[in-house]
Amino acid sequence: MELLEYQAKELFRQVDIPVLPSQIVKHPGDIKQLQIPYPIVLKSQVRSGGRGKAGGIKFANNTIDAAAAAQTIFRLPIRQEYPSVLLAEAKYNARAEFYLCIVVDRGSCRPLLLGSAQGGVDVEESGVCMQQVLVEDTFSPFYARRLALQMGLTGEMMLAVSNIVEKMYVLFEQKDLDLVEINPLGISADGGEVMALDGKVTVNDHALPRHPDLLDMVASIPDRTGIIRAVTNNSTANALQSIRLEQIEAGNIGVLCCGAGLCMSTLDLLYQAQGKPASILDLEDLYIQSLAAEEIAYRVTKALEALAGDRTIEVLFVNLLATVVGCDVLAQGILNYVNQVGNAPTFPKLVVRLAGRNYQRAQEILAQGNIEIWENLDRAVATAVDLSREREKVTQGQQ
Repeated sequence: MELLEYQAKELFRQVDIPVLPSQIVKHPGDIKQLQIPYPIVLKSQVRSGGRGKAGGIKFANNTIDAAAAAQTIFRLPIRQEYPSVLLAEAKYNARAEFYLCIVVDRGSCRPLLLGSAQGGVDVEESGVCMQQVLVEDTFSPFYARRLALQMGLTGEMMLAVSNIVEKMYVLFEQKDLDLVEINPLGISADGGEVMALDGKVTVNDHALPRHPDLLDMVASIPDRTGIIRAVTNNSTANALQSIRLEQIEAGNIGVLCCGAGLCMSTLDLLYQAQGKPASILDLEDLYIQSLAAEEIAYRVTKALEALAGDRTIEVLFVNLLATVVGCDVLAQGILNYVNQVGNAPTFPKLVVRLAGRNYQRAQEILAQGNIEIWENLDRAVATAVDLSREREKVTQGQQ
């Protein structure tokens, strides 16, 4: 999972990588409360690349210009992704720009240092010479200096850049990251200062349970369709929240899935069937942690409670794969939820699709709550959409 720029820079601050004074803008009206001096730059906080070329980065010299720019950026999709926040930073006049990156080399399964004396928006397309240093043993400052020298740097600049690489590696190792990138690393007009003007951090999903701070960051990131992945651990199992999807028409289907791929495919199928998903909750960490069956069932129950807490949801669509745990364990969590709500008038219609081992046992468990279970995904989707349309007609009739 790739963090947003402002989150990457929060991590940079923790290891003393220099970043500019900045503030988060959640609404154009927040511009009036900016404490950083003008001129400023406003940046769309999306994971898509090419923000500058798409118009997602704008400069402003005063509050009026900044407010207008913020309104434009909030309404601007970049590769179908809308920003939920903007980053406002002080403008920086760089004499030169470098590119630095630490990434896992898949071939050797070792960290790889990358660097170029030419950074900026076109670094990946301009064919610049990218220097590489493979960390073959325990990391030491030698590797950072070697990269800086290969980039053609000498003297104080070589020391300054290698120092940044060392700090990047500390962050990379401490947080079990897949990638740490600074592009560009700005060099001040007098050459006496370096500044991380933009940053990218990719976290390792399987390492998230070891890093609660990264869990919190990941849980707050909408993806390109407006989903926020509800990654949970023991400390947050009681605080799951369903996430509203940004769309023109209000939806009434709440979706519970496990894993980003299944979430995306489920949404695609619902949209293709003319359904209107409203919220989605991703229980991905069921499959990246070793959990007892009781804990897994408990989390499924809590996830359904969280989705049902949105009173606009009239159909709950559960689509879970039993790749690690059995269908029976997931079914028990669903049954526990149904038993809790009973015949409450606000109880949403429930459509359950499970696939995997112990499917027959899951049928027996759900039969105790008169819950029909589907194995065929297309039929389950069609059922959920039909029920949502029926409920929509009832709601419109009541209005």
